[in-house]
Amino acid sequence: MIIKAIKAREILDSRGNPTLEVDCVTNNGVFTSGVPSGASTGGNEAFELRDGGHRFGGKGVLKAVKNVNEIIGPKIVGEDCTCQSKIDKMIIELDGTEGKYNLGANAIVGVSMAVCKAGACAKKLPLYEYIAELSNNEISTPFPCFNIINGGAHSDNGLDFQEFMIVPQSNSFRENLRMGSEIYYQLKKVLKDNCPNVPLSSGDEGGFAPMITLPEIALGLIMKAIDGADYTNQVKIILDVAATEFYGEVEGKRGGFYHFKSGFYSSSDLLKYYSELIESYPIIGIEDPFAEDDWDGFKKINNRLGKKIIVIGDDLTVSNPQLIKKAEIEGACNAVILKINQIGTVSEIIEASNLSKSYGWKTIVSHRSGETTDSFISDLAVGLGVDYIKSGAPVRGERLAKYNRLCRIEDKIII
Repeated sequence: MIIKAIKAREILDSRGNPTLEVDCVTNNGVFTSGVPSGASTGGNEAFELRDGGHRFGGKGVLKAVKNVNEIIGPKIVGEDCTCQSKIDKMIIELDGTEGKYNLGANAIVGVSMAVCKAGACAKKLPLYEYIAELSNNEISTPFPCFNIINGGAHSDNGLDFQEFMIVPQSNSFRENLRMGSEIYYQLKKVLKDNCPNVPLSSGDEGGFAPMITLPEIALGLIMKAIDGADYTNQVKIILDVAATEFYGEVEGKRGGFYHFKSGFYSSSDLLKYYSELIESYPIIGIEDPFAEDDWDGFKKINNRLGKKIIVIGDDLTVSNPQLIKKAEIEGACNAVILKINQIGTVSEIIEASNLSKSYGWKTIVSHRSGETTDSFISDLAVGLGVDYIKSGAPVRGERLAKYNRLCRIEDKIII
C-alpha cells in the first residue's frame, strides 16, 4: 500500500506542552500517531527538537513539524508502507546524525509510528500482530507497573525517588488492572488518614505526590494500601530512582555523590541502602539505581543483587542497541526500559528489544511523563513479547488509553 501523504501538526501533551501528531495517508485511510516526551531524560537519548524563543516558553515544535512536512514527508511519499525497515532507514539517512540532531527524534518517531499503523492495516493485521511479524516474536500480554506515588522530576513534593510502582501478580492483565485500581484508591484513603493536613496532589503520571521526602515512608504507605485492599503477598514493587537527577560533585570531597534530602551518599552507601530496602519490602526491581555515568555503581549492584532483583537500565541504555551491548559486556544490568522516542524509530526499538532478550534480560516497554492518548506502546509491548509495561497510574485518559487497549488485546488473544 503506497504512502500518499505525510502530514504533521503541533498538539499539546498531557502536561500541556507542545508535541507532534503525524498522519500517514494511504488508500486505506489516515493513520495517526502522537509523540511522547520525557521530563527526566538520559543524556544519550536521541535529540528532541524544540523551537526555542518565547512561544510556549521555548517548547514549541513547529521546527519539527516543518521537518516532517517539508523534508521527511516528500522523501517517503510513494513508498510502500509495509516496508517499515526500509522507510526507517531512509529517514535515519536523511537526518544523517547518530543522535537525530538535524530532523529531531520527535519528528522521526512520529512518522515511523504512523507508517507502522498504516502497514498493519495494509497487511490486514492488528497492530500488535504486525509488530510481532516485524520483530519475529511471539505475542504476549505484559505485567503492568502502576506508578502510584510520584517523586523526583515528575512532581514538586521533595521525594527523591521518581516512581514507586506496584506490580500485581495475576496471570490476567484485566485482573491486574483491577488490582492496581483498587490499591490506588486504597492508597488515597491511607494518605488522607496518615497525612490529614497535607493537600493530596498528583504528579505528571497520575500517581499521588504527597509531601514526604523519605522513600521508606512512601513504601510503608504503599504496603498499608496493599494490605488494606486485601492483596497481601499478591503484589510486588519496582522503584525508579532516576539517580542521574541527583548525582554530582560535593565540595571538599572526591568523586561523585548522590544528593538526597537526608544527606550525601556515595555509590557504596547507596548500594547498602538498596540492600536494606530489598530486605524490608517486596521489591523485585530498581530502575536507574545509579547515575548514567556511574557504570561502576551499576556493575556492583548487578553483581551483588542481580540474582534477587532486576537491575533496570533506562538513562544508562536509552533504548540504544550500542549502549545495551556495552551494558551486557560490563555486566551493568539485567533488564532494560524500552522507550521508542529515546531512539527514534520502530525498527530501532525492535532491534533494542530483541538484543536485550537475546541476553536473557527482562524487557519493559515504557510511556513518558508527557503523553498523548495514542496507545501505540500497548501494541508494541504485546508484539515484542516484553515482560512488563509502564504507563503510569491507573487513572487519566492518556494513561488509561494504554491499559484499556491491553484489555481489548487480551480479549482477542484469549478468544
